[in-house]
Amino acid sequence: MKYLVDTHLLIWTVLNSAKLSDRAKRILEEDDGEYYFSAASVWEIALKRQKHPEQFPFTATAAKDLFLAAGFIERAVSSKHSAAVEDLPPIHGDPFDRLLVAQAQCDGLKLLTHDQMIVQYGDVAVEV
Repeated sequence: MKYLVDTHLLIWTVLNSAKLSDRAKRILEEDDGEYYFSAASVWEIALKRQKHPEQFPFTATAAKDLFLAAGFIERAVSSKHSAAVEDLPPIHGDPFDRLLVAQAQCDGLKLLTHDQMIVQYGDVAVEV
């Protein structure tokens, strides 16, 4: 299975956080899985860290390096992904999450997330 991993799960994974559920750990340890992080997640960390540095233990550049070192594969955001956001129902207001949903849909990936609002987009999301 190919997964796009939501920003919070990426952060929790590299921090080995107790917030990461057992189900998420099992999925992330599947031998046949491919796990991607979006450039949008790095952008999200950069912008949110500027506003709330106390909530982010590392810079966006460090996050990218940590994600790569943990074995996640970087996935670029294209204009196709950006345009697909327009077709999403207005379930979620966060533009980063909406872009992740659109990117997963466009690329035939499952979006691994803990966000119950994202799960409302249907079978594109896997809640953990």
